[in-house]
Amino acid sequence: MIRAEHLYKSFDGRTVLDDICVEFDAGKTNLIIGRSGSGKTVLLKALVGLHEVDSGRIFFDDMCYEDLNFQERKQMRRSIGMIFQGGALLDSSTVRENISLPLDLFTDMSAGEKRDRVDFCMERVRLFGADKLYPSELSGGMVKRVAIARAIVLNPRYLFCDEPNSGLDPQTSVVIDELIRDITKEYNITTIINTHDMNSVMELGEKIVYIHEGKKWWEGSTDDILQSDNVELNDFVFASAMAKRAKMVK
Repeated sequence: MIRAEHLYKSFDGRTVLDDICVEFDAGKTNLIIGRSGSGKTVLLKALVGLHEVDSGRIFFDDMCYEDLNFQERKQMRRSIGMIFQGGALLDSSTVRENISLPLDLFTDMSAGEKRDRVDFCMERVRLFGADKLYPSELSGGMVKRVAIARAIVLNPRYLFCDEPNSGLDPQTSVVIDELIRDITKEYNITTIINTHDMNSVMELGEKIVYIHEGKKWWEGSTDDILQSDNVELNDFVFASAMAKRAKMVK
């Protein structure tokens, strides 16, 4: 479980997060949605610790992040997996080396233990025979699979995903969605996904948080979103669906 209490964040005098209070459930795919510039990406980065909030508190289960010292925060980050929008793979490293990086940085595992753990994660995301390839040799879907394998190699309790389907075709997007959902359930992870893909929202959204102009404007499930009378949310869903249809027509 991750809980945010009264988060505020400003940049150059402009409020980007305005009194955000929300709880994300363990073992579920929790989605953050909103228009570009709404604050959803800042919220995700604040939760993962990439942005310091101006005020407010963030709890990982019963542990308050703001109360931790440097060493305690470093230790807690071992429990966090992150999937960046573009994959953020190291171009000069092989698939195996990219996946092994968190093990090299944060553990004292032997070479054999690392090899076994990387093999397990590669098999889990169905990256068969790709260990010696470089990022430039991978398809977009394979890049995301490598990013997922790297994110789970430390067996995290919390998984953050920033636009995991960005740049992918619809069929590959479905595969990535299913993989994230299955891993979340299998390991009882608290998964938080920042997305604008309405297909992902409807397929994955066990809990959906809609951010509008820096405020938490609405929250609910996929069933709730279809019945909502929230004007701003409905406008966003309709506009997103139309944009998706226009893109597919092209």
